[in-house]
Amino acid sequence: MTERTATITRKTNETAIQLSLEVDGDGQSNIQSPVPFLNHMLDLWTRHGLFDLNVQAEGDTEIDDHHTTEDIGICLGQALIEALGDKRGIRRYGNAIVPMDEALAQVVIDLSNRPHLEWKAELPSEKVGTFDTELVHEFLWKLSIEARMNLHVIVHHGTNTHHIIEAIFKALGRALDEATQIDPRVKGVPSTKGML
Repeated sequence: MTERTATITRKTNETAIQLSLEVDGDGQSNIQSPVPFLNHMLDLWTRHGLFDLNVQAEGDTEIDDHHTTEDIGICLGQALIEALGDKRGIRRYGNAIVPMDEALAQVVIDLSNRPHLEWKAELPSEKVGTFDTELVHEFLWKLSIEARMNLHVIVHHGTNTHHIIEAIFKALGRALDEATQIDPRVKGVPSTKGML
């Protein structure tokens, strides 16, 4: 099988990011950014999705974490769509439900080439540590656009914001792992249109 990997470099007046992704990895990560909470979530995503991810990022976090979080989401989405190529043989759909103590999150994915984010989640706290929790939506929105995937996030319940976000990222990894897996029964791309 051809290696499904990509490296993305993005440099703006606000951020400088180099990101490499191996879809068929074993859950190894090396994530260096000035947003510690996002680093932690990406490490969980990598481990539970069995991807290999390297991120070296700098950003204007003296303002806030918005630009860095958003741009890492953009780069990860670009890496994902580049690594998957024409998507021949993939399962296309993925679904994962993950508990984290009292929290239960579900992520459903269609690698359809039709980007959309459906967000059914309430985060009780505006911050986890210094991290603005509204940036979780921002990250996932940009990821879904750049990866051109239909992404549904449903939080069934939870009271601890950290637990809810952690469950979301773990479910995201597991759902993407399922959707990107090669199924030997799939001939060509999994669409009656003949393309995704």
